[in-house]
Amino acid sequence: MYNPFIDFLEETRPIPPEDAKKISRHLQTRQVKEGEVLIEAGQYAREIYFITSGILKIIGVNSKSDTVIRFFIPENRLCTILYSFQNNTPATESIIAACDAEMIVFTHRILDNIDNEVPYFKTLLNGIMHQALLKKIAIMSTYLGEDATTRYKHFLQQQPNVANRVSLNDIASYLEITPQSLSRIRRAIK
Repeated sequence: MYNPFIDFLEETRPIPPEDAKKISRHLQTRQVKEGEVLIEAGQYAREIYFITSGILKIIGVNSKSDTVIRFFIPENRLCTILYSFQNNTPATESIIAACDAEMIVFTHRILDNIDNEVPYFKTLLNGIMHQALLKKIAIMSTYLGEDATTRYKHFLQQQPNVANRVSLNDIASYLEITPQSLSRIRRAIK
């Protein structure tokens, strides 16, 4: 039976079939609609999401106290507010569905149950999340000091699978420009 989460794990290391069965036995899915809030700033992150379809967005506040989209997380990726989840502290960011999405949901209890049966599981997951965090930082650093047109071009190159699936207002928020500026940039590029 095809399991996208097991395939995702196997990008990092082989998962023996017996371990794949043990992991799969604990997996729970959830569907969300566009705009649904999964974690709100000020709440505690109690879940990690593996997105099987759709896109989630992480929203925070920038240096000007404006609410902006910090990251888009597409399918076949993990998403949570990691420091809140790991340290049991309130999140300063929110996670919202950028479009309809389906995901596998992990709570601390589920992770503990899997780790009891597959002892390397939490270490593997933590390593994957660490690498994903480094990748997000690398993507964000490409935008630093760039003008709006260059940031938009970088976005199209780095995240083409997101660009056509989320609203233009969300893209403008992510790039920290106005929707009107984004419209002008898009017209100029065409």
